[in-house]
Amino acid sequence: MATRFLQAIVCAALLAIAGGAAAQAYPNKPIKIMIPFAVGSGSDSNARFFGDLLSKMWGQPVLVDNRPGGSGIAAVLAVKSAPPDGYTLLLGSNSPITVNPVVMKDLPYDPVKDFRPVVFFGLAPVAFVVNPGSPYKTVSDLIQGVKKSGMSLQIGTYSAGYELISAWFGTATGMQITSVPYKGASAVITDVMGNQLTAGAIDFSSVVPLVKDGRVRVLASSAETRMPQLPDVPTMKESGYPEFVTHTWSAIFARSETPDAIITKLHEGFMATIMSPEGRAYQAARPIVELNMTPKEMQAFVATEHERFKKIAQAAGIKPR
Repeated sequence: MATRFLQAIVCAALLAIAGGAAAQAYPNKPIKIMIPFAVGSGSDSNARFFGDLLSKMWGQPVLVDNRPGGSGIAAVLAVKSAPPDGYTLLLGSNSPITVNPVVMKDLPYDPVKDFRPVVFFGLAPVAFVVNPGSPYKTVSDLIQGVKKSGMSLQIGTYSAGYELISAWFGTATGMQITSVPYKGASAVITDVMGNQLTAGAIDFSSVVPLVKDGRVRVLASSAETRMPQLPDVPTMKESGYPEFVTHTWSAIFARSETPDAIITKLHEGFMATIMSPEGRAYQAARPIVELNMTPKEMQAFVATEHERFKKIAQAAGIKPR
């Protein structure tokens, strides 16, 4: 027993030394960020913007690889199968990390056991959008119109998270909802603008410039209070649904076996980009709530989010399938 104990101590020491040496050399080759969504979503923009700043700061390319579809599973599995060396990262959001385990059976990964958080980019509300020429100017207008038609509301979504929130939207308002899956926010917006879809549920940050250009109309957001970027857009709370407050989020994750020293270096690197003048300006222009958390605090946040989405699924009558 004493021999095994000493062997365990030696192994732990060697691993710590190896991890420290790897961190000192890190990064010495390109870093790749796998993104579960198509180009154009808020999460995609975060990875590209901060990845570019990190690349300039470290002198190594930070590449993005969009793997949309399948509720993010393709991107997640690509990271899960990569070496745990900090060179293949996941742009994780509420959908693959905290929603998929709630709504999907036999998930081929465990977001808690297989991954560990690195840095958090922030919370953002969901926007319920329609064509600017739509007769629906409020949530109440939409409800009345859908119920009068006797048909379900076809609403565009592009991840399990938005599908879940849209189902809750239907349950809360009494509308029949048919979720129409897309691979990204841009495709949803295109079909809303082209009158191929009655409505869409997308991240708020994606719609701000479109509303200002008159290309879409936001009926309501899921925020706690109105967002300063679009102060005329009411919340679901103001629209008569005081319990309907929710958000999406995005963060960087790494393989769970990645050495602590590399996680620390990644966290500090990304935080330096976020706190830079360019990062502060970028964040200030976006409709987000910043959460300055350490990787350990992020782990607790993920657990809380999992429970929150379980409650949303229960409210929407959704069971794993």
